[in-house]
Amino acid sequence: MSKRNTQQRRHGILNLLNEMGEASVELLARHFETSEVTIRKDLTAMENHGLLLRRRGGAIPLPRELVVEGAPSEVKRAIGRAAAALIPDHHRIVIDYGRTTAAMIPELECKRGLVVMTNSLHVANALRELENEPTLLMTGGTWDPHFEAFQGRVAEQVLRDYDFDRAFIGADGIDLERGTCTFNEQIGLSRVMAEVAREVVVLAESSKVGRRIPNLELPWERVDTLVTDAGLNDSAQQQLEVLGVQVIRAETTGGA
Repeated sequence: MSKRNTQQRRHGILNLLNEMGEASVELLARHFETSEVTIRKDLTAMENHGLLLRRRGGAIPLPRELVVEGAPSEVKRAIGRAAAALIPDHHRIVIDYGRTTAAMIPELECKRGLVVMTNSLHVANALRELENEPTLLMTGGTWDPHFEAFQGRVAEQVLRDYDFDRAFIGADGIDLERGTCTFNEQIGLSRVMAEVAREVVVLAESSKVGRRIPNLELPWERVDTLVTDAGLNDSAQQQLEVLGVQVIRAETTGGA
C-alpha cells in the first residue's frame, strides 16, 4: 500500500468518524476493504497524532473540548455570559470540564462569596486568576489525560459530601428526544454533579444539536436549563420546553 493510499484512507476514516460519531475496527475494515490489522495500525497512528480517540474495539472523533484552541469563540463567550448571569453572589456551584463551561469563568469576576467545585484543571486555573478569589474546591480522583479532568469513584464520593445551588455541565451532543450526549465513557461524575445540585444547567452550542453520540449523559428530566446560542431554531426550543427545560439563547455581540 502506497503512502498516498494510506493518507487517503486515514482521511476517509476521519470523515466517517465525524459522520457516525464512532466506528468499530470491523466496520472500518469492511468499508475500506482492508484488514483489521491495517485499521488498528491506522487508528494507533492517528491517535498518536491527536486526530482521534480509541474506544472499545474502534474509535471516536477527537472531542471538540480537546482540540487545541486559543481564546474561546464569541459563541462560547456569549453562552458563558448568559450562564454566569444565572449566578448570584454567595452561590455554591459545581462546574464540569469543557471549553464551553470554562468560558463562563471570566464572567464570574464580579460575583462575591462564591464557592466553586470543579473536576477540571483548566477551570481551576482560570478561577485562580480571578481577583474576587472564589473559594475553590477540587474533586480529586483519577486523572484522565484525554479530557484533562478528574473522574472515577473517588471524585464521585467527594461530590456527594457537598450540596450545590447549581451544576454547570457541558455536552458534546444534544439529542432532542433523549438528552445530552458525550464522547466521554466515564459519565458517572457528571450525573453525580446533577444529583448534588438543586438546579442543573447545560451549556452547549446549537451546532451540537443532532450530533449522533452513543453515550447518554443526562436525560432531559435531569436538566433544568439549557444555555445555548441564537442558532437554535424555534422548533427545537419548543420541543425542549415541552419537556420542561428552560432554554436561554444567548446573543453574540459580534462574529462567532
